[in-house]
Amino acid sequence: MNKIYLTFTLLLLSTFSLHASNKMIQHKIKSGETLYSIAHKNHTSIEEVRKVNHLKRGAVLKVGKVLTVPTNTYFPNQKMIKHTVKYGETLYTIAHAHQTTIEEVKKLNHLKRNSILKVGQRLTVRTNTYLPKSLKKKHKTDRFATKKLKIKRGDTLYSLSRKYDISISEIKKINGLKKSNMLKVGMSLKLPMRYRTKKIRIAKKTAKSNKILAKSLKQYETIVLKSQEQVLKEEKSFFSMSKLFSSSDTNKGKKITKLAKEKLGRRYVWGATGQKNTFDCSGLTTYVFKKNGIILPRRAIAQSKVGKYVKREDLREGDLIFFDTSKGRKGYVNHVGIYIGNDKFLHASSAKKKVVITSLKKKFYSERYKGARRFS
Repeated sequence: MNKIYLTFTLLLLSTFSLHASNKMIQHKIKSGETLYSIAHKNHTSIEEVRKVNHLKRGAVLKVGKVLTVPTNTYFPNQKMIKHTVKYGETLYTIAHAHQTTIEEVKKLNHLKRNSILKVGQRLTVRTNTYLPKSLKKKHKTDRFATKKLKIKRGDTLYSLSRKYDISISEIKKINGLKKSNMLKVGMSLKLPMRYRTKKIRIAKKTAKSNKILAKSLKQYETIVLKSQEQVLKEEKSFFSMSKLFSSSDTNKGKKITKLAKEKLGRRYVWGATGQKNTFDCSGLTTYVFKKNGIILPRRAIAQSKVGKYVKREDLREGDLIFFDTSKGRKGYVNHVGIYIGNDKFLHASSAKKKVVITSLKKKFYSERYKGARRFS
């Protein structure tokens, strides 16, 4: 009888200690955040965040709104261990083996983005911080049904993750992709339809931007969201309307090049759009043009399809010029720069690791030139 009482007491104490370790925090929503990213960051589930904040499924998150978020509501078996790096191991394999994330391992060991692991190196790892088996069934209830998507030319795991508001690792997991798997044009991928909320948010933002711009052009028409396909068409037309960019402002090109030159020498960071004054090639053009009142698509290949086509001999300051710098010249745009006159252009160079000015006559770029677009 005493053993039964003792066991019952220990169970009560363990339950109390678990709930005591949980706490509520106030989280201010930032641009680009989703319920999934907020819940994942705080080691809780989407449903628990919804429940605490009385959010309905499909509710749109507003930037600046404050949410009450429970933290550490699962993973009771967490512990800190020391892991010795073996030959062939990566941050991904180590994190996966211990049911944690790469970011957690980096944070605990103060590793930078491009840090190289050495055989024999000792790492501190917090285990069971990511989707233990006991919660997999519960996690699945937070997803929409999957939908098949046909891969088109230019699609990458990164572009799909941004477009459909889903992590690259989740796309790989749903489709059984390995690290080395390449996407091929025509292949089918399964994607959860959780992205609907983001599509509606993008559509509303597009409609608002169109309304502001159309006041000066007197061409505004009411935008009605009829289907996901309609939303995508309206988003595409928003970026491709050449009339949005009036050619009457002859100083626009000079203003663009002036701001771009202020970023000379700034560090190249892949995926950066101005954070801590760092950029990648399309991140630099997106930043500079946005400061001059022009909204561009994020990627170089998308930027090459909007605006007004310009012949090479007609280039002027502020034009965007595009290149195929891929190994073996695969035939698609993957690099962009800003033409500054005198056969020179300014760009964020991954080779130079900074923002530089380069001659367009340089053989490497001259041979890989793919075209130019004008927005001013």
